[in-house]
Amino acid sequence: MDHTTIFNKFWETYSTQNPLVSKIYNLISNRGNQIVHDHIALRTFNDPRVNIDVIARIFTDNGYEARGEYDFKVKKVYGRHYEHTTNPDAPKVFISELMLEKFTPTLQDAILNKLDSLPIKAYADPMLVYGGSIWGKIPFKLYNKIREESEYAAWTLVYGYRANHFAIKVNELKSFSTLQQVNEFIKSNGYQMTTVAGKEIYGAPDELLEQSATLAEIRSMKFSDGIFKIPSCFYEFTLRYRDADGNFYQGFKAANADKIFESTNYYKRDENM
Repeated sequence: MDHTTIFNKFWETYSTQNPLVSKIYNLISNRGNQIVHDHIALRTFNDPRVNIDVIARIFTDNGYEARGEYDFKVKKVYGRHYEHTTNPDAPKVFISELMLEKFTPTLQDAILNKLDSLPIKAYADPMLVYGGSIWGKIPFKLYNKIREESEYAAWTLVYGYRANHFAIKVNELKSFSTLQQVNEFIKSNGYQMTTVAGKEIYGAPDELLEQSATLAEIRSMKFSDGIFKIPSCFYEFTLRYRDADGNFYQGFKAANADKIFESTNYYKRDENM
């Protein structure tokens, strides 16, 4: 399977289920820009049935290899990024996993009960990565209980396997040259940016990477006990800089990604926006 087919399938679900994405894509395209995606991100748990190695299989079987590792100690998450071995223009992939053993028995039991509810053959399906919440709906009360410990865990249990976000490569945009310009454009069209510690842009030119992201779109989701509004997916913007050898930096920064994770933290939408 070629990488275009793989990413188009992720894009189809991501863009149709999150109207914010298509609207922002069109807003930027309508300014004469051809949008190129820098990377996508996926989330999972470190259980051997669904860990990074399992989720990465569709990529590693089709020309990708691991290039970097990242440890998010506070969020108790481990990450790895992948790049295509022969096509430098192919989007990168960032996959992260929650380290279950670092959480309370309550959180571990909730997640393992869901994982155990499916036969092992379900996890051998190569299309697993597109399956969404393959283990079914959970009670909203459980969602809230889990997110007290980990917003990441609660999001992943509800949404499962899909692109958590795509990231636009700002370097390829003709009408924007800085993340500040992109952010102001996004906000001027009524969308909110993720802000952590008063900042909307994470990283710096001397770190060779800057990133920003919208807040995840609020969606009405069906839980086992009703319909509730919660954050879903978001759109990221990435600006890369050249290193001393004149090559664009291709990796990621854990400090940046740690803040980007918070784009899906629970919040209530400002209805005045």
